[in-house]
Amino acid sequence: MIDSILDRLTRLHPKVIDLSLERVLRLLDALGNPQDKLAPVIHVAGTNGKGSTVATLRALFEAAGMRAHVYTSPHLVRFAERIRIAGTLPTDPELLALLEEVEAANGGNPITFFEITTAAAFLAFARHPAEVCILETGLGGRLDATNVVDRPALTVLTPIAMDHESFLGGRIEAIAAEKAGIMKRGVACMVAKQGRKAAKVLDARSTELGVPLIKEGEHFFARTAPDGGLFYRGPSVEWSLPAPALAGAFQYRNTALALACIERLSRTQAPPVFPDFPQGALSLGIRSVEWPARLQRLTKGPLVDLLPQGWEVWLDGGHNPHAAEAIAQHARSWRDKPLMGVFGILSTKDVDGYLEPLAARFHTLRTISIPGEAASLSAEDAAHAATRHFCLDAKPSPSVEAAIAELVSASTDPARILICGSLYLAGTVLAENGWAVRF
Repeated sequence: MIDSILDRLTRLHPKVIDLSLERVLRLLDALGNPQDKLAPVIHVAGTNGKGSTVATLRALFEAAGMRAHVYTSPHLVRFAERIRIAGTLPTDPELLALLEEVEAANGGNPITFFEITTAAAFLAFARHPAEVCILETGLGGRLDATNVVDRPALTVLTPIAMDHESFLGGRIEAIAAEKAGIMKRGVACMVAKQGRKAAKVLDARSTELGVPLIKEGEHFFARTAPDGGLFYRGPSVEWSLPAPALAGAFQYRNTALALACIERLSRTQAPPVFPDFPQGALSLGIRSVEWPARLQRLTKGPLVDLLPQGWEVWLDGGHNPHAAEAIAQHARSWRDKPLMGVFGILSTKDVDGYLEPLAARFHTLRTISIPGEAASLSAEDAAHAATRHFCLDAKPSPSVEAAIAELVSASTDPARILICGSLYLAGTVLAENGWAVRF
């Protein structure tokens, strides 16, 4: 039943896409404007790190005993992952009723899938009490359906890099301008460290709107403590905390951005939105963050069962050059075992830009076409691309399972396998490996 209504909603897609907010505003008006009845909103945009920052924020609030509505996209296995209502995912009957109500209110009018499902999320969030509402943009910011919230408590910009150029523009300045569109007059914006060109655009926009920019490296920062933990310093606090639960050195920066939000909303914003936020919740929250398919080690399931003793398999859904650079940087710490890879990517992505920092780090690579994705780069073309970027043993394979079996047979010593290149591939892998979203 859920698949049937999701298919119907997909078929409402306009024949010609004009990026605007008119369609979603019309639908929201028919629903009674639920976007105006939300708990305090933290609105997050950026190119990379959005999901991890949102997941960390959610974990911090929930560790403090607060209910958090969370809207993210895309989903990995089940659509319900996108709409977390006060900490809980909707059941299939609840989700079906919600989507049918929004479908009826839309009256068959052309609307994008993201727009109509965003309206559904807002409707659900407006009907259930919570202390905070965390919204992740889907694409860009200025004309993203989530940007109908007029007065968020805070806006957040993670690192901005090249991605979705066909929609957002082919220059980093154009992409930064779209992301900066979530800024609201007088509302503080927490900003991760940016490249020079993007930072210039954000500075200009903040000046135009009178937006206080709270910048990483200038107003707050984090570093690795001698014991491996995280040391955070902000405008009013210094916190010594555990290491982030999520793997990768870049997660220290994503965690710092989330901590800066907490500090702003509970300590330095007047009046504070969350005046009683307990410091003890910070350590608990950081230790309990979960965000699948971001340098995630798979520890059980059919794919893990294919591995001999001592082998590891990891999964990452990053799909742009900035994400690949972060993975490559983390891979430098993996010196105890050879690194092997299973790689699949959409043809619409910057394939060479993704492979340039990463391909040569693979001792052996098997490439696949992403199952069920018409836009997938073929396994053969992916192997050729990896070879161009100095991966000396890159060959196509028919499936993830076959690729892993080939990699295992190619080495007598334990190795580490990284499955990477696409969030769609990551979702397929998690589904095949029996992963289920926790309620």
